[in-house]
Amino acid sequence: MRRDQDNRRNPDKRRNAGGHSSVPMWVHITIIAVIALVIAFSVYKLLKWNAGTVETEGVVEGDFEVEVLDQVFLLPEDKKALHEDDGKETILFLGNDILTYYGEDNPEGFIQQVEQKTGATCINGGFPGSCVALKNAGFDGAYPLDAFSFYNVSKAVADRDFSLLKGAVGSFEDSSYYKHTDALEALDMNTVDTLVIFYDAQDYVNLRIGMNPDDPLDPVTYSGALNAGISALKEKYPFIRIVCLSFPMCYAYDSSGAPVSGDEYDFGNGRLTTYLQFMIDVSGGTGVTFIDNYYGMMHDDKDWSWLLDNLHVTADCNAKMADHFVSVIYPEGN
Repeated sequence: MRRDQDNRRNPDKRRNAGGHSSVPMWVHITIIAVIALVIAFSVYKLLKWNAGTVETEGVVEGDFEVEVLDQVFLLPEDKKALHEDDGKETILFLGNDILTYYGEDNPEGFIQQVEQKTGATCINGGFPGSCVALKNAGFDGAYPLDAFSFYNVSKAVADRDFSLLKGAVGSFEDSSYYKHTDALEALDMNTVDTLVIFYDAQDYVNLRIGMNPDDPLDPVTYSGALNAGISALKEKYPFIRIVCLSFPMCYAYDSSGAPVSGDEYDFGNGRLTTYLQFMIDVSGGTGVTFIDNYYGMMHDDKDWSWLLDNLHVTADCNAKMADHFVSVIYPEGN
């Protein structure tokens, strides 16, 4: 009888005795609401980051909602000490149409704009239509463009053997193939301060394989060719700062021939953003600087205004990318 009276006077004690929680219901509701808000906010930020779009008018870099994914690595002092400073800045660019589309003397080209902004000596080692990765594991004369892939160009620069490139230049009418091959062969790499790797989205458009999980240096994959090429250059020229510039946005064509955004269409090897992530990962793994020309560059409603076609960019886009490159690599104007 006394226990019943105690339970009536102390209902909380009665609930505890029955195995039920004494925590008020409003506490449970509050905790659930907080968890729901955290999850909702995380999902929103993830979707926003994946979207990779931002309005660029009226804002300056640093105001973007979308995170620009630059990652900067400084060359260690012991590596710098291996380089004899000649008192001037020399930049070697390896790439494709993103470097060659505007021609050698057109001030609207990317390299020309970098040269204007920095006063550096800029060497164009770009080859039109080339990819980072190989199409064929072994060189096939029926596809001579493979000779000018980043993998083979970087190998030629590292080994100082340009025979493969020189044997393939006759397959192309564009004079930039033999001019740039000759320039690379004649270049004293001891004078090069910075080496820039800059390719547009040819690998994505031409269906190059993204990666081989069993071989991180597989040259028929985008990730493997990039990794192998950077590794060869770093081993031979440890005193040169290497910079990877990401491709800007592009459009692809689906099976019906309709243009589709590169970050929405998967040919079977991933979307354009998949290739972007490969470059980020390889840059981080090899310790070279990565500059992001993808996120923060374009807005979905305005992408075409930065493009001459589905792939090649306008002079204004070149100017914006050149400004970005210079601000990251030469923040103090040197």
